[in-house]
Amino acid sequence: MPATKNVLAFVMAGGEGSRLHPLTANRCKPAVPFNGKHRIVDFVLSNLVNSEIYSTYLLVQYKSQSLIEHVRQTWTMARFMPQHFVTVVPPQMRNGPDWFQGTADAVYQNIHLIETMQPDIVAVFGADHIYRMDVRQMIDFHVRSNAHASVATIPVDLSECDQFGIVGVDDDHRITDFQEKPRSARPMPGSRTHALASMGNYIFNTDVLLRQLRRMHDNGETDFGKHILPSMVKSHKLVAYDFATNTIPGTEPYEEHAYWRDVGTIDAYYQAHFDTLGAQPKFRMTNRHWPIYASPDQAESAQIEDGVIHRSVVGSGSIVDGAELDHAMLRRSVLVERGAHIEHSIVMERSRIGRGARVRRAIIDQDNDIPPDERIGFDPVGDRQRFPVTASGIVVVPAGMFPARRSASPFLATMGKAMHLGETAPRLEVLA
Repeated sequence: MPATKNVLAFVMAGGEGSRLHPLTANRCKPAVPFNGKHRIVDFVLSNLVNSEIYSTYLLVQYKSQSLIEHVRQTWTMARFMPQHFVTVVPPQMRNGPDWFQGTADAVYQNIHLIETMQPDIVAVFGADHIYRMDVRQMIDFHVRSNAHASVATIPVDLSECDQFGIVGVDDDHRITDFQEKPRSARPMPGSRTHALASMGNYIFNTDVLLRQLRRMHDNGETDFGKHILPSMVKSHKLVAYDFATNTIPGTEPYEEHAYWRDVGTIDAYYQAHFDTLGAQPKFRMTNRHWPIYASPDQAESAQIEDGVIHRSVVGSGSIVDGAELDHAMLRRSVLVERGAHIEHSIVMERSRIGRGARVRRAIIDQDNDIPPDERIGFDPVGDRQRFPVTASGIVVVPAGMFPARRSASPFLATMGKAMHLGETAPRLEVLA
């Protein structure tokens, strides 16, 4: 069976993302911005579209409005191809007044969508990860294995087992055990330090999934990792798909093989950004053979008045006026004023870094106007009194914490004077 024949995808995008607070104070986890112009959800949706899986339901729940708007603007499929869609599905309350109680319950509450589409295979994927994956290769493996269900897996350090579903396998990749977030686990075959973890991406034969969803509902169960998959280990053929075997065209030799990050914490989210920077990054955002799609960008090009820039991203519509950027990630429409210094930090939309301000190892959420000469990331005690700070010292400035100033931009004044006097634009130094 061709991998793209009659495949229906459900993307679980209802995550509250409590460990990403305050970035998730007003948005759900999949809607959190990533890199220069993307959101986290763009990775799974791009993987599905690039894999020629065009029928996708996005199941949402918590604080979903920004995600809904993003999908409406970015993921509209052609109206003359009715089987090509990315459709947002909030809780429908078809079986009672309850919201989604778990991942499997979310699919069960929309079981009518499966019955209407009548696919051969249902893909159930998470929306919280940074990676590239050819889903067709996993489906081909599933079909060749004559499996009832397949689970995408990666090795994780034994110390991280309590964050993942951990699977045991035999020599033929058949799953012999499935434990959801155990306190401890046995190492995977051939390793003393790592266990085999579920990535939260599943492939099901449709008839099997429908039976399991109905059985689960009758038993009062709600979750794939906690209930459905462990209960199927002895009664069905479950196989573990090795994500390391997945190959993506256009991947460069210097990139980390089988790159996959769960960005469920501030520290993991912060570090994943810097995995994308540099001439030879661990994960290259640009790959014309396997693009990660983003929302349409109507902003003007970025403008650099002058400054020193070292290994940074400057988003469209942003202005750098005589500032220094060192491993800085500026999203759209960010203004960095003269004398400011941003180091190993992420600055989100419509924020301004005031004249002479210094920001280090911080995440500045959107719509912040950092005052002139402000210091963020230099005083651990003072920072913890004002902002959320992770154990590793990453400072997070919540959206809108610093309201906008009324004063005119020094950059605009400088540019206006230069244009009036016919002055030559100052020098820009870009470091390798």
